[in-house]
Amino acid sequence: MTSKTRSATIKPYGGPVGGWGSAKSVAAIIAREHVPLKAPKLLSIQNKPDGYMCVSCAWAKPAQPHPLEFCESGAKATAWEITSRRADPAFFERHTLSKLEFWPDHDLEEQGRLTHPMRWDAISDKYVPVAWAEAFDEIGRELGALDPHQVDLYTSGRASLEASYMYQLFARMYGSNNLPDSSNMCHESSSVALPESIGASVGTAILSDFENTDCIFYIAQNVGTCSPRLLHDLQDAVDRGVKIVTFNLLRERGLERFINPQSPVQMLTGQETKISSEYCQVKNGGDIAALFGVCKALIEADDALKASGASRVAGEDGKPKDPDDAAMVAFAASMASADKKHVLDHDFIKEHTAGYEEFALAARAHQWDELERVSGLSRDQMKQAATIYAKSDAVLMVYGMGLTQHLMGVQNVHMVCNLALLRGNIGKPGANICAVRGHSNVQGQRTVGITEKPGLAPLDKLSELYGFEPPRWTGRSTVETCEAIMNGQSRAFISLGGNFLKAVPETTAMEEGWRALRLSVQIATKLNRSHVLHGEIAYLLPCLGRIEVDEQATGPQAVSMESSIAHFHGSRGRAKPASPTLLSEPAIVAGIAKATLGRTKAPWDAWVGNYAEIRDAIERTYPETFKDFNKRLFKPGGFARPLPARERKWVTQSGKANFITPGKLFPEFSTSGRTDVLHLATLRSNGQFNTTIYGYSDRFRGVEGTRRIVFMNGEDIDRLGFADGEFVDVTTAIDDNFVRKVTGLRIVPYNIAQGCCAAYFPETNPLFPLAHHDPKSKTPSYKLLPVRLSRSRLTPDD
Repeated sequence: MTSKTRSATIKPYGGPVGGWGSAKSVAAIIAREHVPLKAPKLLSIQNKPDGYMCVSCAWAKPAQPHPLEFCESGAKATAWEITSRRADPAFFERHTLSKLEFWPDHDLEEQGRLTHPMRWDAISDKYVPVAWAEAFDEIGRELGALDPHQVDLYTSGRASLEASYMYQLFARMYGSNNLPDSSNMCHESSSVALPESIGASVGTAILSDFENTDCIFYIAQNVGTCSPRLLHDLQDAVDRGVKIVTFNLLRERGLERFINPQSPVQMLTGQETKISSEYCQVKNGGDIAALFGVCKALIEADDALKASGASRVAGEDGKPKDPDDAAMVAFAASMASADKKHVLDHDFIKEHTAGYEEFALAARAHQWDELERVSGLSRDQMKQAATIYAKSDAVLMVYGMGLTQHLMGVQNVHMVCNLALLRGNIGKPGANICAVRGHSNVQGQRTVGITEKPGLAPLDKLSELYGFEPPRWTGRSTVETCEAIMNGQSRAFISLGGNFLKAVPETTAMEEGWRALRLSVQIATKLNRSHVLHGEIAYLLPCLGRIEVDEQATGPQAVSMESSIAHFHGSRGRAKPASPTLLSEPAIVAGIAKATLGRTKAPWDAWVGNYAEIRDAIERTYPETFKDFNKRLFKPGGFARPLPARERKWVTQSGKANFITPGKLFPEFSTSGRTDVLHLATLRSNGQFNTTIYGYSDRFRGVEGTRRIVFMNGEDIDRLGFADGEFVDVTTAIDDNFVRKVTGLRIVPYNIAQGCCAAYFPETNPLFPLAHHDPKSKTPSYKLLPVRLSRSRLTPDD
């Protein structure tokens, strides 16, 4: 391990996102993982129509890709996966799991790719090699001895559509709907809110909307770190004169300035693209108030025009009395086009929406001083954003997990929809909602049945196809799975990828409950903390990565994913597998299923031999969504998932798009009014993806060599009596008779809203109570937690 020898430096970063900094960062990780020849060749086909889809974020593969269709984060993910390092049986022979528990997450994964199936040996406290057949047999026996209600089958956002379909089918044939997934922890608030508002469970935007929009509202998503390829679309929009209005807690460099590494002019001259034309720095949890302020300004401006008599919606005058009379058609068109003196799209609201009057009354009733206090924005800022919005014919609403991971995450998303509906900015070119998802197939897994909610899975169709009666009871979400592990109700946990223990809240209690599991099974490419802590019987099953050639009985196989814009893409691995003993994820799922279930109507072996047959099965199960799946698998740009809301067809109870009015602007905390309490948000660094830590560099925030950081507003540092560089302990300020504390974080002054602070995920996850989540989506509120800071007794050397 090298973690004890790192030295930390904090120096404000003056450069843009991209540019030579990104080029150097990519070169550094390629060199560090010892893949100088392998990586460039693979990166040249990453996200290309006939290549493989990036293993990190879910941004789309365009039909006409750039010469290099990867970003800094994607290159790091690729180098991390194709590393020459190996965590082989010799490594595990040298290390007990008790000792590995004390290794940092980065150091565990940095050991390299797993190569052999392993079983924990209680006598030696080590993972030891085991035959695949032996592993499957024992896992099957253990599952057979348990009540399916006691078993949780987790899915990370990386598994393909093919593996995910097989996994959910296995779970239901086994008798369990306990299918928690990573979506529960990120965009579940979208999955709940969007159907209620517009009748779609995902965003409605497509790539061409970025080409046709004349304004983008960019809300709570750090594009420079989380989805850098999206910067190309933003840059192209800015070059066309599109205004980007940003709402975000911190001043993030990716939302400010960008140099395109693929632009010779920008690289040679240092010419930068300014991304945001307006940057509204909201307080933590102030998004509802900020968006209400924009909506209030729009509604009141429309009211004023009506009162003055200047506003008149064209109505019937905008429609020709005789469609066959050219003069009448021309007159009606002139009336419709000339009638611009209204702010809201009243025709759209009348024809397509419900709930407007209640929402408008609420917007009018909110006082500006209250909206300013909660949002952290001035009245002028909110009105300026409204003015830009009103002058734009097609506004694209883009948002990320900075909205969804909140106690009021569902209502945050409702407010995005409300703003879009005021001017009909859904279902027309350049105007839609874009929910930027995290992991590369987190959205697609839900599409093929990974859900704990039986009402979201085609149970009758599965019963018809495979001759069994699926369970009809509601399974456990991620939060509910954690509860079951902590109280002993869960006896077995199977994980299709991911690092569950590091991703979830309530770390201390979760680790204690984890050790009490009867069975833990981890399907993974690299070692992480969820593997070194374990149940009574523990298996570590190594799988092929998406970038690797997946050779089966009928030849090399392809898999598929769904992107953030609800398009399906094929992906074909090209790298040599890290070990000849690896199995694919479909093969591992099939092996466990056969050992657990015995003979069934599901053709597990045939599916493993030819993934095209899995896709045929997916198409039979979801014929409308996946029509001609295999034929369209490698269509450039992918093929679209049908979404009625894109066509202004609203699959809601009202039959219309719904204005849904939040009942309050901000959560109610017992700490309200306490001047010593800050509101914490967790962040990713430039050197990580989700729980995977590539290194200790957060270049854009000027942090090198450490992740033990708390970012604070300079005025808060002075007000609370602290100093730049001082070490503090952070304690959860919610009173629930339990102390949650993370110690030894270094204060770094940063451009963040007053009263707020930020620190890295997952290092500060121990601060979050399990009950601290949105009540409807059960998404943990990782972006809003009241905390108190105190001086630490730890020093930098500790």
